[in-house]
Amino acid sequence: MVDLRTLGYFVAVAEELNVGRAAARLHMSQPPLSRAIQKLEVELGAELFTRSARGMALTQAGHALLPEAREVLARVESLPSLVAQTAEVRTLTIGTLADSVDRAGGALIEVFRSRYPGVEIRIVEGDLTDPTIGVGRGLVDVAVTRTPFTANGVAVAEIRRDPVGIVMRDTDPLAARERLQLRDVRDRRWFRIPDTADPLWRDYWAGGRVNQDDTIVRTVRECIKAVLWSHAIGLAPLTISRAPGIVVVPIDDVAPSPLVVAWRRRDRRSLIHGFVEVATTIARPPDVATSAARAAPVR
Repeated sequence: MVDLRTLGYFVAVAEELNVGRAAARLHMSQPPLSRAIQKLEVELGAELFTRSARGMALTQAGHALLPEAREVLARVESLPSLVAQTAEVRTLTIGTLADSVDRAGGALIEVFRSRYPGVEIRIVEGDLTDPTIGVGRGLVDVAVTRTPFTANGVAVAEIRRDPVGIVMRDTDPLAARERLQLRDVRDRRWFRIPDTADPLWRDYWAGGRVNQDDTIVRTVRECIKAVLWSHAIGLAPLTISRAPGIVVVPIDDVAPSPLVVAWRRRDRRSLIHGFVEVATTIARPPDVATSAARAAPVR
C-alpha cells in the first residue's frame, strides 16, 4: 500500500522537479526523500522521473500519477473542513495572495466582524503556484485572490479589476516611460511562475510569452528579489504596495487583473456567503491615479 506521506513526497518533488528544493519545502534532508521516491517507484513498478545532468522530468507514469495523488491528498486535507461544515463551526479561514485582503479594502474584515460577531478569523497566505490557495481542496474556506485560473468546483465573484504594469528597477532605461507595451519588454528576462502551476494563471502573468531562461518565483517576495538582484522584470497589479528601488510602469496590451473572492461551490454555509457579500459590496475600486500607480514601487 502506498502511504499518504509518500504521496505527499512525490507531489513535492513533481512540482519542484528538484529533490533539494522539495526537501527544503518538506523540511527534511535529501537522502530520505530520495529513498522514499525510489521505494515508491519500486512499489508501483514504474519510474516516475527521468534523471539527467539537465535535471529531473516526469515520466509518462509520473504525469499520470500526479493529478491522482493531488486528488487523494486533497480529499484527506478537506476532511476537517467537511466536518466543520456539518458542525457549523464559527471559524472562517481566509486564504490570500500576499496582501490581497488589504488590497480588497481596509474595511472588509471590520465590516464582516460587525455583521458576524464572535466568528474567529484565520488568515492563510498562499504562494503564486496556487491562485486558489487551496480553497478547492478545503484548506481554506474562502480566498481573496486573482483570476484567471481553472478550478473545478470553485465559485468566483469579482470584486473589481485592477490595471497591471511591468515591475522593474527604478534605474531601468524603461522606468521613465509613461506606458509600455509587451513588445517593448518581450526579449527581456522576466520572473515567472513554475510550469506546474495552473496554465491559465501562469500564462497570464507571463504575458503570453514562453522563455525557459526566466527566473522561477513562487512568492511575491521572490519576485521582488528577482527584480532587485537579477534585474528581471514581470507583471503586477498597479495596486501593489511600495518598496524602495522599484517602480511599476502601466502596460497597454494586457487585460486588467480581476480581484475576486472564491469559495467551494458546494459550500452552503451562511458564513461563507456572508463573506462573499461583504467582499463584493464593501471592497470598492481604489481611487489611484495612473501616474501615481506608475511610480508606486512594490513591497
